[in-house]
Amino acid sequence: MSEVEEYNQQKPVKTSKQHNVLPIWGNEQTMNLNPLILANIQGSSYFKVHLFKLKTYHEVVDEIYYQVKHLEPWERGSRKTAGQTGMCGGVRGVGAGGIVSTAFCLLYKLYTLRLTRKQVNGLLQHTDSPYIRALGFMYIRYTQPPADLFDWYADYLDDEEEVDPRAGGGGSTTMGAIVRQMLIKLDWFSTLFPRIPVPIQKQIEQKLAEHNRQSNATNTKPAANYRGGNSNNNANTNYNTGRMDSDRREHDDRDRRDYGEGDRHAKDRPPRRDERDRERDRDRDRERDRDRRDRERDHNRDRHRERSRSRDRHQDKARDRHRQRSRSRDRRYR
Repeated sequence: MSEVEEYNQQKPVKTSKQHNVLPIWGNEQTMNLNPLILANIQGSSYFKVHLFKLKTYHEVVDEIYYQVKHLEPWERGSRKTAGQTGMCGGVRGVGAGGIVSTAFCLLYKLYTLRLTRKQVNGLLQHTDSPYIRALGFMYIRYTQPPADLFDWYADYLDDEEEVDPRAGGGGSTTMGAIVRQMLIKLDWFSTLFPRIPVPIQKQIEQKLAEHNRQSNATNTKPAANYRGGNSNNNANTNYNTGRMDSDRREHDDRDRRDYGEGDRHAKDRPPRRDERDRERDRDRDRERDRDRRDRERDHNRDRHRERSRSRDRHQDKARDRHRQRSRSRDRRYR
């Protein structure tokens, strides 16, 4: 079954914005968060003790205003990934946790409140802090049906409000650039966004391209590059479809591993092994060959020693018989 056919069978229904109750897309128990991040959130004293006391939407918004200083999932310097590969490396986050950030604790706290459409719009249009708005966009990205994402973000693609998503600072960008990142990128600071089905992703790319053409036609200033580049740079208006497809395939592989989905193509795809694994196997083979040669050498040495001992015992017996004959002759001639 092709991916398009599979998508048509599980096609998320585009929701109407006339209702104030928001649907929850994906895994309602985990909010589609990385399992390691979720476990650290639920186990943190900040979430279990302090945030547990906050019961209302406005109390949580005030907490975001005072406490959130970046948008990464881990606090700076608490997560060590240097030299780690395979199960412990990259955006998977498995086995390399740290201190989970207040931003993600509060994001999950918002989820436990099951926000209404009006409350989410209140986050997006909040004027007190850009981090309140950013968590609103992240809430949408993690919980809303992929078919609705572009409609949620369309009015904010060229938003010029400044925000720094990096822990420790140094990565200032615009809200519009972050919104674009959430639509076209597959990872977010060492974690993953929920998977967007390929047909919807292509529709999003087409709508972004159309929006960029309209913006250029009306001489609208484009949003700054996500990495903090020159705002006159048109990097955000050019999308590499081939790169997107490659990123999407990589995201699908990681998605199946992280969220427990079965790998439908495992039989068709050979196992992926890095150079270090192959070198380790070669070392093991060499070690086995060396051990086998040593065992053969020891066995041959033992056989040689056994023959030598047998030969020595035979010679000793012959000498003893010779001595016995000599003594018998001596006694007869006395």
